[in-house]
Amino acid sequence: MTLRVAVQMDRIETINIAGDSTFALMEEAQARGHSLVHYLADDLSAENGQVRARARPLRVINQVGAHFDWLGEAATIDLANDADVVLMRQDPPFDMGYITATHLLEQVQHKTLVVNDPAEVRNAPEKLFVLRFPDLMPPTLVTRSLAEAMDFRARHGAIVVKPLYGNAGAAVFLIDKNDGNLPALVELFGSVWREAFMVQAFLPSVAMGDKRIVLVDGEPTGAINRLPKQGEIRSNLAAGGSAEPTELTPREQEICARIGPELKARGLIFVGIDVIGGFLTEINVTSPTGLRAIDRFNGTNTPARIWDAIEGRIAARG
Repeated sequence: MTLRVAVQMDRIETINIAGDSTFALMEEAQARGHSLVHYLADDLSAENGQVRARARPLRVINQVGAHFDWLGEAATIDLANDADVVLMRQDPPFDMGYITATHLLEQVQHKTLVVNDPAEVRNAPEKLFVLRFPDLMPPTLVTRSLAEAMDFRARHGAIVVKPLYGNAGAAVFLIDKNDGNLPALVELFGSVWREAFMVQAFLPSVAMGDKRIVLVDGEPTGAINRLPKQGEIRSNLAAGGSAEPTELTPREQEICARIGPELKARGLIFVGIDVIGGFLTEINVTSPTGLRAIDRFNGTNTPARIWDAIEGRIAARG
């Protein structure tokens, strides 16, 4: 099976190939004989039922500083007819630009496989989709109300406050039970973001790590434990956290078994979940990461598992 793969991502010139999951997916696609084109979400357009992108063919190379070659000039392609697969891999934040891209790509999903399914990505933002599984989560509140946030802290002690549509650990705050900054923080969140914010009971076990587990078509395929740096609560690698190898605990296997069938049914082929101390905190469906670290520690090839799932879905379409 030879596929035409269109990759919707950020500028390829700026990525760090040592840790970039999209680059790993492109390498595996190329190794299988699939052709690649690259475009930005800003390059999408739609007219008379046709969704187009200004895309450029390329070859990826596992060489720092020279990790790709353009194979031609940019040209406008019809995503329904000139591509078999679209990888929707631009980084969050999950803003109106991101949502608009999902609406446009949804129009070609009947003919071109979009990974992950754009309608389900739109319906499953990281910090809201997880609310479907309250028994797997730490105590959690979504609100814009200072009174509710104060009451939640009074009941649960130290709390973590974070924006609903943030990413990479940005704007995540720890507020202990006696911290007088909660009113000012709620005021700040209300002035910066129109939507509600998330409040969660602080899990001291984050000092032992925040586990990123990758699921492919609903099945767990590997994990890393991300450790916060000294003086931090955020373990995101983008925020300075470090990764170490790990195995899944029985509780984590239980979490995967609970959510996996729904992920698969929704067409969410590549998902990364975050688990702290046995509690599910996020379900990442927009542009999950962690493939490089997982495969480096475990000697696995997770991109191959993802492409097996993609090719299987295309074959099933006939």
